[in-house]
Amino acid sequence: MARGKQQDAWVFFGELLKERREAAGLSQEELGRRVFVSGAYIGLFEQGIRKPQKDVARRIDEVLQTGGIFERTWRKLIDKSPYASYFTEVAELEAVATKLCEFAPTVVPGLLQTAEYARAVTVATHPFASEEFIAEKVGPRMERAAILRDVTTRPEYWVILHENAVRTPVGGHAAMAAQLDHIAALIRQRWVLLTVLPREVGAHAAMEGSLRLMEFEDQPPTAYTETAFSGTLLDDPAVVKQAQRTYDLLRVAALSPEASLALIESAAEDFRRCASTT
Repeated sequence: MARGKQQDAWVFFGELLKERREAAGLSQEELGRRVFVSGAYIGLFEQGIRKPQKDVARRIDEVLQTGGIFERTWRKLIDKSPYASYFTEVAELEAVATKLCEFAPTVVPGLLQTAEYARAVTVATHPFASEEFIAEKVGPRMERAAILRDVTTRPEYWVILHENAVRTPVGGHAAMAAQLDHIAALIRQRWVLLTVLPREVGAHAAMEGSLRLMEFEDQPPTAYTETAFSGTLLDDPAVVKQAQRTYDLLRVAALSPEASLALIESAAEDFRRCASTT
């Protein structure tokens, strides 16, 4: 399902929710209280701006006595997404964010990946997959980067990249040189403000995984954390504030933007030399 059609489907989901809520005689605040979210979030669901988590869709069915229609619709829409179920809503939010802040401890973030790098990562995690499957995974990742090319809607994009992600030759030395050249070009175009957290820092504030913060024009900020097999989207204000503090601690430990660019370009040259001798 194309992004536009999928968004239309979520709008329909929201319209149906509003219709059933009003038929039950409940306000957004009353329904929100019963399903353990705020009334404002019910409003965002009804506008198709935010997508409820599965457990919220299930509780809505229970409160409105709809026979499971919202959970079934949720499952159908999530299944048609090209992303892992835990990342689907993140990708949707990413497309409308006004500011993105990422910390990547081991892998270059998807928005910055070249196709060759993305393919190498995908093959490494799916070694028995068909070429068709690999292409289906890599394609949407490349499409996501379109948000950086649109000058009118491009988010303010901050990235902290651990040096481990810079030094690991994903896809081989030539592919990694091209990946770092790509990052350097985006930095010089000022599409991203990127800094590197050097290995010598040692322990840091986000030792347990990646971190992403998202801000929006018309909704509260969110945080997203991810491990190898799952991800968690966080919107509780206290938790998001804690995640923002963690990002601030990473920021002060990182190299300056100028020193970071120099490190990336130097690493690219090192990989190029290695590629030429093999």
